[in-house]
Amino acid sequence: MSPSSIALLIIGYFVVLILISYFTSKEDSNEAFFKANKSAPWYLVAFGMIGASLSGVTFISVPGAVESKQFGYLQVVFGYLFGYLVIAYVLLPIYYRLNLTSIYTYLRDRFGNTSYKTGSVAFLISRTVGAAFRLFLVAKVLQLLIFNQFEIPFFITVIITIALIWLYTFKGGIKTIIFTDTLQTLFMLVSVIVTIVFLASALDLNNVSDIYSNVKESSMSKVFFFEDANDAQYFVKSFLAGMFITITMTGLDQDMMQKNLTCKNLKEAQKNMVSFSVVLIFVNILFLVLGLLLTQYAQQNGITANKDDLFPTIAMLPEIGVITSAFFILGLIAAAYSSADSALTSLTTSFCIDIIELDKKPKEQQKKIRKTVHIFTSIVLVLVIILFDLIFKDVSVIWELFKAAGYTYGPLLGLFAFGILTKSQIKDKYVWIIAIIAPIVSYLLNAYSETLFNGYQIGFEILIINGLLTYLGLILIRRQKH
Repeated sequence: MSPSSIALLIIGYFVVLILISYFTSKEDSNEAFFKANKSAPWYLVAFGMIGASLSGVTFISVPGAVESKQFGYLQVVFGYLFGYLVIAYVLLPIYYRLNLTSIYTYLRDRFGNTSYKTGSVAFLISRTVGAAFRLFLVAKVLQLLIFNQFEIPFFITVIITIALIWLYTFKGGIKTIIFTDTLQTLFMLVSVIVTIVFLASALDLNNVSDIYSNVKESSMSKVFFFEDANDAQYFVKSFLAGMFITITMTGLDQDMMQKNLTCKNLKEAQKNMVSFSVVLIFVNILFLVLGLLLTQYAQQNGITANKDDLFPTIAMLPEIGVITSAFFILGLIAAAYSSADSALTSLTTSFCIDIIELDKKPKEQQKKIRKTVHIFTSIVLVLVIILFDLIFKDVSVIWELFKAAGYTYGPLLGLFAFGILTKSQIKDKYVWIIAIIAPIVSYLLNAYSETLFNGYQIGFEILIINGLLTYLGLILIRRQKH
């Protein structure tokens, strides 16, 4: 596809999103923006959350990592399932019982204002980093496919990327996103299936049975790693990390929980979470199968691209065909924007509710303040993505994303765990110190783990370590009973 054809395809795609926004955002209220008036159908939320959970990072990085990491990522995905069950039957009942708009209000009620602000800031940093990682990856692909041809600099690409999100979310917020995420998830899944069908045909795999046999016989389809406990992909480490990544990056994340809190009641929210978690396993298997076929196709045709470059390179080859290339572009954009748009909305929500406490402002000013914060948040994302362009060059982005999440979400994990598992009160004014020290100690443990622990490599479990250190720190500042 030519750069102009790709540009026209993307423009058409966003015209559709803006039309959806027009019809879903006629009620320009804070209640609709933050909670969708608590009227979203659970099945739409569940389907849309698939795209939001996977994002452009998964779309590009999971297939690209199969050559070096085989199907080991599936161990993490199995952990996800158990994490989602904890969210459905432990966290959601708390959020619905307290009728929360921002989930971090729980920390204020449980511990005090410092804990509340600390949790909110931890989320704002975590989600800004996560959203920026995802958008950075997509902006790089768009730069390669379109904007380089027109000699447009990368920072302009980033501004256009964020501006498009702002355009269709600035009025409807989460109410619009429930519907746009559904469409975007559909585009993403169709894109993966279309590409698998093409690759299977090119590799003389004529039906599902042939694809299954090919995957089963390949050395790249190894799922479970029990051999070496020091290995970053060791099963127990990967499974537990997947479980706790889900609890924190979904259950303790305003972005993902804001969608669940739009359901009519707790029962529907739980139904959404459980059904979504099962479907997500099969969707991730699709991505891994895609990665295996992409790698085999590259090896067969002398293509040297790997990691995050593998899928985009093959998808845009002339012999792939216009239809497959078009679906790749649609899938990539859909995957990226289905997580980025809700991230922008949740960051706006958290800043409004938790930091500036919008409900305490004069009613006639609240809508204007929300819109100002939405613009401010968009500008921050632009600046962070440009910064990432200076830092990250040759990395498989999903692994860096999870590493970053381990440091930023750890304090949230420790705070919520302490609040739910104990009845103790703490010296609230010291919580922010614990939330800074725990990630620093975690980073040092990670950096020197092989020296300190006889070759042991810390992987995704850095999140668990960080959360545990936060928990232990909270024990140290526990109030003594008189």
